[in-house]
Amino acid sequence: MAMPLRQTIRVGTYLLEQKLRKREKFPLIVELEPLYACNLACEGCGKIQHPAGVLKQRMPVAQAVGAVLESGAPMVSIAGGEPLMHPQIHEIVRQLVARRKYVFLCTNALLLRKKIEKFTPSPYFAFAVHIDGLRERHDESVAKEGVFDEAVEAIKEAKRRGFRVTTNSTFFNTDTPQTIIEVLNFLNDDLQVDEMMISPAYAYEKAPDQEHFLGVDQTRELFRKAFAGGNRRRWRLNHSPLFLDFLEGKADFPCTAWAIPNYSLFGWQRPCYLMSDGYVPTYRELVEETDWSKYGRGKDPRCANCMAHCGYEPTAVLATMGSLKESLRAARETVGGNRDRSA
Repeated sequence: MAMPLRQTIRVGTYLLEQKLRKREKFPLIVELEPLYACNLACEGCGKIQHPAGVLKQRMPVAQAVGAVLESGAPMVSIAGGEPLMHPQIHEIVRQLVARRKYVFLCTNALLLRKKIEKFTPSPYFAFAVHIDGLRERHDESVAKEGVFDEAVEAIKEAKRRGFRVTTNSTFFNTDTPQTIIEVLNFLNDDLQVDEMMISPAYAYEKAPDQEHFLGVDQTRELFRKAFAGGNRRRWRLNHSPLFLDFLEGKADFPCTAWAIPNYSLFGWQRPCYLMSDGYVPTYRELVEETDWSKYGRGKDPRCANCMAHCGYEPTAVLATMGSLKESLRAARETVGGNRDRSA
């Protein structure tokens, strides 16, 4: 796990506080969607299928910041849509960073070089660039040529200016262990991004492409082979060791979607950002009024093939905190990852 030491300590302290307060449900990171509009039409995404009137809406700064503060989460992932299309996205980031929230701005990077002057480097802020494969594979997944090359140049420019840069890669059943190895080697070794997040694709109900989502067995086999030969330890993956075990099929967990809640133009989304069973105005209502026992693999058929981080990463983190052995294991990988980046 390549999370910076400062962030690791902050999150660990937060989790300890929740335990001491005997809180059973609490947010680890908020998925904030201040708009649904995007400048791409990715085949595996269902966000831009909203009506035109919804796609024109932009969340006010005070509303976005207020939702994060209400939740109390130490980390925020700003997604969408394409966040850089929001005219005040830099102000949302500035205010969250000023409150020492760790902010990841998810972007396809098409507007990054144009908008980068509006942002300031900070240990609390990172651009999270979406990269699904090398040039041909990535451009195919976003249905537009030239996006990969622009994303690579934007990453280089952001790093040159002193920004932390992470990546987010989604893999489908058209991927192979080799395609995963190739793109993660490129991001890790050639571009030298700070951290990488990976995820098996989830079957959005509104996504145009419904044929290429991974099943559980496919996911486990794919990552087991991709992680072989020391790759898993060498790559700067922004995941807990137990979540990577989960992807390989070495461990299994229940879903804890309440720990990575989604707040969008419609409010707090029930039960997670991948499924929409209604919205509530406050995080407290989301936690207290949602029947969480209904969700997860083996409970809801929509969850049958889900191994997404929003449901299972927090479970893995909580399991790590509850085990001295796993806590020491995570600490060793964190220290090793930070040492590798400073070498």
